[in-house]
Amino acid sequence: MPVIQLTNQFIKGHLICPVDKSRIEFCDSTQPGLYIEVRRTTPKQGTFYLRYKNRFGKTSHQRLGLSTEVTLQQARSKARILRSEISSGNDPKIENPLLLRTVSSLHFINEKYLPHALQHKRSVKFDRSMCKLRIIPKFGHLALNQLTRQDIQLFHSDLSNEGLSPAYCDHHLKLIRHALNLAVDWELLEKNPAGRIQLFRVDNRVERLLSDRELNGLLHVLKTDDNRTVCSLVIFLLSTGARLNEALKAKWSHINQANKVWKIPARNSKSKRIRSVPLNASAIALLQQLSCNQSSEYLFVSSTTGDRLKYVHKTWDRLRKKAGLPKLRLHDCRHRFASSLVNNGFSLHSVMVILGHSSPVITNRYIHMSTKALQDAADSASLQLEKL
Repeated sequence: MPVIQLTNQFIKGHLICPVDKSRIEFCDSTQPGLYIEVRRTTPKQGTFYLRYKNRFGKTSHQRLGLSTEVTLQQARSKARILRSEISSGNDPKIENPLLLRTVSSLHFINEKYLPHALQHKRSVKFDRSMCKLRIIPKFGHLALNQLTRQDIQLFHSDLSNEGLSPAYCDHHLKLIRHALNLAVDWELLEKNPAGRIQLFRVDNRVERLLSDRELNGLLHVLKTDDNRTVCSLVIFLLSTGARLNEALKAKWSHINQANKVWKIPARNSKSKRIRSVPLNASAIALLQQLSCNQSSEYLFVSSTTGDRLKYVHKTWDRLRKKAGLPKLRLHDCRHRFASSLVNNGFSLHSVMVILGHSSPVITNRYIHMSTKALQDAADSASLQLEKL
């Protein structure tokens, strides 16, 4: 927590949090107790606070306002007035009726957090499930200001003791942390008790790469099985590297066969951005077969209901067992597509763009999975040695 003389110039251009920290406090050497907090998630913006000791000798923090709403001069003026009131026995925390309200965790989750998540998160169903099954039964009877770091940390650990995977335990903690951050932003809570609890961060990624022999066996099943709709869907995934949800929601209006492009709308894309997927020969051939029986706006239609295909996992389980691949996931079709691109010499940038990854870090995993590309790179070094 560096102590400096805060200036308007510093606030205008230096409110940056170090990359190795989630937050930093810049304390004002001019006004005792005044500091501006900067979070890594909101660069070039900070929040003014006054730090003081309450009547019980405990350190308290009073929010004065955002740097985009309150000037440095106003923050210093507020800090001086508050320090004067505190010295006279008027604690702003006790006098603040908003913070005196005991909002229950149950009310906050159902009436505040979930309605907000419904508008801002695609995983709201997952959030609702975690809240209903575990978070509300554990904390719903408590007021928000009764939640403690120790209780949340024990809850996180107990989930692991129940046999839940580390990643699933971390999902619960991330949800609690995010929800309580919102409670702080909405001034329903002074500080997030889940802020510094460590995640398990266990790498649970499944690396299953189809061999050429396995792929041939799978394709034989997909080309001969009676369920043509699901088989066509899987071939489309193998041909495009698309995510299952993207393919299930694909419409004919998104397809430009002349230019060999499939434009995925932002609402269907995981990155929430429009992205264009190049269509190769196998994808075009499949689309031409599907278009012969076109009777819906969607590419893949249930033969039973006539509506958009939604449920495929039961049929997929039968198909993968028939191909002798009982552990193969539909998402592994995407891995196979990506590794094929890498093994054939395409750059990671090209792979990243085609797959719609938000960061090259995600794409880098395919270098590890694509042993042929690594072997070719190692062999090139050997050839150089042999020439010497």
